[in-house]
Amino acid sequence: MEIVKKILIKQIITEKSKENIRSNFQEQKMRLEQECQQLLFEKRKLQNKPGVPKQEIAHRFQDEIDRRKEEIKLIDFKEEQLELLDVGSEIVEGEVEALVEVSVGADWDEVLRTQAIVVQDNIVVRIDK
Repeated sequence: MEIVKKILIKQIITEKSKENIRSNFQEQKMRLEQECQQLLFEKRKLQNKPGVPKQEIAHRFQDEIDRRKEEIKLIDFKEEQLELLDVGSEIVEGEVEALVEVSVGADWDEVLRTQAIVVQDNIVVRIDK
């Protein structure tokens, strides 16, 4: 029988990977800031239409803008944490699902043990079992 198991993806931090992560953070922040500007534009556009409840529109748009600003603050925090990481540190980047064979007599603790795929600069360097 096969079961689906989650496998962690870890990344070993290098100068190159730090720069890639930093670049991704900058792209995310820029996208969120553009979304905020677009929402402000749409809010002003709708508020100028007659017969539209201005306060409700302002509240809904402001909630969306605030949510994006919180995401930007979180990215800023992640950037600060990235600067504290030493080269050679391992971080969890995500997870994937894998099929694992389970048979009668298998050691259940071994089946459940956390596994990880360790990547350095987009190259798998180790598989931890």
